[in-house]
Amino acid sequence: MGLPTAVAVWAVIVAGAAIGGTWLGFGGRRFAIALIVAAMLFAFELLLAAPRALAAVRGKLGERRGSLAVLIPLFAVLLYSIGVTVDWRLLMAGAAYAVLPALLLARSAGKPPGTPEDYAVAILIWLGVWLPPPYRLLYRIFPYPPPLEHTLAILMALSTAVAAYVIVRHMEGIGYSVDWGRGFGFHFGFNFVVFIAIAIPLGMRIGFLTFGPTFSAARLAGAPIGILFFTAWPEEFLFRGILQNSLTRTFRNPWAGLVAASVIFGFSHILHSPVPNWKYVLLATIAGLFYGRTWMKTGSLLPGTLVHALVDISWHVLFR
Repeated sequence: MGLPTAVAVWAVIVAGAAIGGTWLGFGGRRFAIALIVAAMLFAFELLLAAPRALAAVRGKLGERRGSLAVLIPLFAVLLYSIGVTVDWRLLMAGAAYAVLPALLLARSAGKPPGTPEDYAVAILIWLGVWLPPPYRLLYRIFPYPPPLEHTLAILMALSTAVAAYVIVRHMEGIGYSVDWGRGFGFHFGFNFVVFIAIAIPLGMRIGFLTFGPTFSAARLAGAPIGILFFTAWPEEFLFRGILQNSLTRTFRNPWAGLVAASVIFGFSHILHSPVPNWKYVLLATIAGLFYGRTWMKTGSLLPGTLVHALVDISWHVLFR
C-alpha cells in the first residue's frame, strides 16, 4: 500500500463516519471533536502501515526521537478530555495510558522480542479494552458518541501500541505493513478454508453457531469495514505481531509460540456472554492457530488479518 492509497482509504472511512454520525442525529462541538480525534488516531496507525511512510518516519525520528510518537495518542486524549468529557481524572488516566507503554519499552529498543517489558506493556494495553464494565478504562475515557465509543477505544489502544512497539521499541518481526508477497494468497486461502471446514460443523454441534443469514444493506456495508480495521487488524497486531512474536523468541520454537499465543487468544474471549463462555474460548483458540499460522508463514499481519476479518464477516452475516 502506497501513501496515496492509504490517504484515500482514510478519507473515505472518515467521511463515512461523519455522514453516519450525522444521520444518527449527532452533531455540534462534541461530535466534531470526537470525530477529529478518531480521524487523527486512525490516520496515525493506517498511514504507518504504508511501508514507505513507516520507513520515512523511522528514518526521520531515529532511535533518540522515537518517543515523540507518543504525542499523537497523548494529544488525542487531551483534546477529547478537554473538549468532550471535561474530567481531569480521566484526562490524567488517559495521559498515563498513552505515555507509560513507550517509557517502559524505551529500554528494550534494539533487543529481540520477548523482554519482560514486552509482555507487561501488552497486558497493560489489552486491559484498557478487555476488562468488563465499568473497569474498561478506555471506554470511560471515550464515552461519546455511543456508536463510536468502541471504535475510539480500539483506536487509542492500537495507536498507543504502534507508537510504543513500532516507533519507540523498533520491535522486529511484527510485520506491520500492508503489502502482498509471494505465497500470501495461498496461505490466506488455505488457512481460511481449513478453519471454516472445522469451525462451522464444530460450532453448530456444540450450539455456538446457528445458521441464520442476515443480508441487510447496513450490515453488508458497515460490518466489513468495522471488522477489518477495528477488530481484526488490532487483534492480529497484539496477539500475533507482539504476543506470538515474543513467545516464539521466549520458547525458541515457532510452534510453541503459536500454540501459547492461540490459547491466550482463546481465553481472551471468555468474558463474552454467557460468562464464562467456554464454547467461544474453544473456537477462538482454534481460530488463533490458523491466524497465527498465517502470520508465521508470511511474516506479515495482513494475510492473517484478512483471514480473521473474513471469518468474522461470514459469522456476522451467515450465523447467529
